[in-house]
Amino acid sequence: MGANLNYLLNNIPDSKGLNAYTRDKFFSKLLEFYVGKDLLNQIENKFVELGECVGSEVEDLALSADKHPPKLVKRLRDGSSSNTVQKHPDFIKLEKIAFEKFGLAAMSHRSGVFEMQNILPPIIKYGLTFLFVQNEFGLCCPVSMTDSLTRTLKKFGDERLINKFFDQLTSQDLDELFQGAMFMTEQHAGSDVGSIDTFAENINGQWYLTGDKWFCSNPDADLAMVLARYDKKTKGTKGLSLFLLPKKLENGQHNNYEIIRLKDKLGGRSFASGEIRLNKAFAYIVGEKKEGFKQMTDMINMSRLSNGVRASGMMQRCLQESLFIAKTRSAFNEKIINLPLIRKQLLKMLIITEASRTMVFKAADILEKADKGDTEAQKIFRIITPLIKFRACRDVRKIAGDAMEIRGGSGYIEEWMDPKILRDAHLGSIWEGTSNIISLDTIRALKKADNLHVLKTFLINLVHERSIKENEKVLLSTIDEVFNFVFQEIKDDYEASSRQITSLLYYLCSAVFLNAESYYCTSLYHRKKISELIIKYKINENNPLQRNEIDYKLVNEYL
Repeated sequence: MGANLNYLLNNIPDSKGLNAYTRDKFFSKLLEFYVGKDLLNQIENKFVELGECVGSEVEDLALSADKHPPKLVKRLRDGSSSNTVQKHPDFIKLEKIAFEKFGLAAMSHRSGVFEMQNILPPIIKYGLTFLFVQNEFGLCCPVSMTDSLTRTLKKFGDERLINKFFDQLTSQDLDELFQGAMFMTEQHAGSDVGSIDTFAENINGQWYLTGDKWFCSNPDADLAMVLARYDKKTKGTKGLSLFLLPKKLENGQHNNYEIIRLKDKLGGRSFASGEIRLNKAFAYIVGEKKEGFKQMTDMINMSRLSNGVRASGMMQRCLQESLFIAKTRSAFNEKIINLPLIRKQLLKMLIITEASRTMVFKAADILEKADKGDTEAQKIFRIITPLIKFRACRDVRKIAGDAMEIRGGSGYIEEWMDPKILRDAHLGSIWEGTSNIISLDTIRALKKADNLHVLKTFLINLVHERSIKENEKVLLSTIDEVFNFVFQEIKDDYEASSRQITSLLYYLCSAVFLNAESYYCTSLYHRKKISELIIKYKINENNPLQRNEIDYKLVNEYL
């Protein structure tokens, strides 16, 4: 299926119908770099299939679901309690694509997805999510919640509890599937999780939860991970336990909690977020009673990485659309791609967008090693996750605005995807921790044990493995400069530098990872140039009184 060719007559470029995977010139080779030729040969047809779907059907369904948000049904017509969320039919069709057809919530936990004999590596899931989110952001939250809840349950739950729910959590049949959620935030306890006062009471060996939860995405989920205080005398996060809250009890009745209302959100309008009141709701305790918050952080970190993947995918959509428009729209008697300011704007978008993709793909690669017990990878992943959550989720807001501007007046019209993406882009930097909270989490991760030295050594070794002599010198020098600054700021405990540190380390890591990718094959060699530009314009100081002379030929690689 190709793009709508009417733009040749009316000069309004419309890329609908283009395959979101094949239009992205470097996606295939990047996957090959991270997963190897053998696995890519087995799985690439699924990327092509989803790319085709995203470029056509998913766009229509996403725009419709965005305009028809879910509704809360409190009562049935006979007066009986309902307490259910009514989803639009087009959102349900999106669920069938994500949960059923592509198994996005199941593939990290069991074999059989795409008839594969083994569990697929994280980068396959995140790569497919990277594609799907280019047109539908909202559903990615329930998918991520289900995926991360299953991971946390497997990691900390007892065998009986895992066996009870695993098959339903990983089902590819929407009628059998148990979707997941995370109920943590309270009115007085947002970023300050230690202020949670939802109380867990043990009655005859069973746990019951009482309290109000303020931000509950996917509130009608079949299972939710909930933080609650097991001992009112134990303050802070030490007094929190982790619980698994079922929507329905063993007897089929609804558990004793109520959805008070749904939120009227700026973005992510296709899926429900609401407020929950727990009134002695039955729940299963997960893991060690006194380790609740520590265990919940595993689910939080997976959600943070997912936010970063979504931000990166939306940036890629914005970049690809902007390139398409620039190639096809005419102004002043020429294609606008030939205008110097457009090329400069595209180049700036390209650098930031590709930095984010490299970061999330490398994070997926590191996660696979970490889950296999590699202690170095575990430390690196702990650091790189907040870096991605902080920077990528902030960068997407600007990229979405630039893409809207390049489309022009049409970009401000709700018939197009631009307004939806712009609204959705603002969610990632708020949920699962605002930018300030995330930057402070970066500092905590760096301070832990020898993590700062481990990260520096990891980057240095990667430069030695994949660099030519000339480029190696620049990268190693930049690593030294950045880490000298970071070491000093952490030593002085200068909290106000946490955001600066997080951005610097994000861009430094991306420069090193991009450079490593560039030596895999000739079609990826341009990533060395992106690495150099990141160092020059995102790490080194740029004098605003100096002429900004940039080689715009890099843009040609993407046309």
